[in-house]
Amino acid sequence: MAEEKSPPHDIEAEEAVIGSLLIDPDAILKIAASLKPEDFFSETNRAIYQACFSLYQRNEVINQITAAHELMRQDKLEQVGGAAFLSHLIGNVPTSLHVEYYAQIVSDTAVMRRLIAAAEQIKVLGYEASPNVEASLNDAEDILFKVRARQGLRGLVPIRDVLGQYFDKAGPSTTLRTGEIPHILTGFAALDDFLGGLQRTDLVVLAAKTSLGKTSLALNVARNAAINQKACIALFSLEMSRESVVHRLLASESGVDSAKVRLGRFSERDEMKIMEASGILSEAPIYVDDSPQLRVLDIRSKARRLHFERGIDLIIIDYLQLIQGDGKNETRVQELSSITRALKTLARELNVPVLALSQLSRAIEARPSHIPQLSDLRESGSIEQDADVVIFIHREDLNYSPEDWSKVHDIETEPYPRGIADIIVAKHRNGPLGQRKLRFLERTTKFDNLETEPVSAS
Repeated sequence: MAEEKSPPHDIEAEEAVIGSLLIDPDAILKIAASLKPEDFFSETNRAIYQACFSLYQRNEVINQITAAHELMRQDKLEQVGGAAFLSHLIGNVPTSLHVEYYAQIVSDTAVMRRLIAAAEQIKVLGYEASPNVEASLNDAEDILFKVRARQGLRGLVPIRDVLGQYFDKAGPSTTLRTGEIPHILTGFAALDDFLGGLQRTDLVVLAAKTSLGKTSLALNVARNAAINQKACIALFSLEMSRESVVHRLLASESGVDSAKVRLGRFSERDEMKIMEASGILSEAPIYVDDSPQLRVLDIRSKARRLHFERGIDLIIIDYLQLIQGDGKNETRVQELSSITRALKTLARELNVPVLALSQLSRAIEARPSHIPQLSDLRESGSIEQDADVVIFIHREDLNYSPEDWSKVHDIETEPYPRGIADIIVAKHRNGPLGQRKLRFLERTTKFDNLETEPVSAS
């Protein structure tokens, strides 16, 4: 019979970590956030590190005497080998210089042990042979995700620590750390100035009536963030095929009429523009999933997978009302409430903004102004509740002909707003409400900045 293999561990690394803490009171500051007592394999070493960790949490100095006193208080000193064993640990470590290296070894082996435990849980799932294979696969992914996510668990911290981090990171908004994008810029100066970009962990809802350009605006945001910031975009297109998405992006990037791009009927000059646009877009880190019947669980699973492989900076979903429910809720309103809560959770879980498009109800058509309100969000008030930011697109030129406009407006001071889109920020959890104006180029289905100054916030 084969000898049972011992789980991965490194006792010498564990002892080196503890010895470093006992000779250098400040060493704990380098590893406390990443190394927890449960990461230690040896019960003795775990108990000693727990004592040191307790001293650290109480802001007390860590050394051989205080650690021994804490272990005695917990009635564990003799269990770990007494003061003599603490002296042994100190004698084995001449310097605390490499404490982070030792801690990483301890942490890595702990992850391997958790991975083994996860494999056992997944094996049980397999033996259960559930008829719902997709649910079993999602459960297996959840088990593995917990192993990975545990490395980045965030506990309750004093507000003074958060304030310290804020001032440590404070600086010009244009200064980015290597590989870090603190917020995603839409590429529209007036809107970015107003919102400060799309903030991580935010659920941003972009809503409009049908054919007002919400998909075009979302694709423009994806293009701008991917090309200008090298942001990685996960785009879930439940309404359009990926070929249609590419056609939209090519028309917008090349300036060639979208109908010509879609039908492939363009001149040699247009073909050159499209080829150039294709070269630019091919370098953009945009990933498209055009599965037509996705559940929020599927979106979460696919987004997490890409996030760990590539690192997502923005998730775009087109659009909310097409996401399938899980069948557990009695009504569609309840289903959509569950979906929006799950999307907000996903934004926080992956630390990315989620931009979800939404349809508006037909109630908007009964009002003379046709200006959208939060109550117009279709099928669920939870969209308004769960969203951090709600943005509407409104176009007066689709409600008035030039003749009708001139009857109620002074065209000298208020010219007919052909191709002008009002971008209305109707909810902004951490900022002001108001609106900005963008130009919509119908021919290429593209939004662009206005040359004029943006309107004032309301």
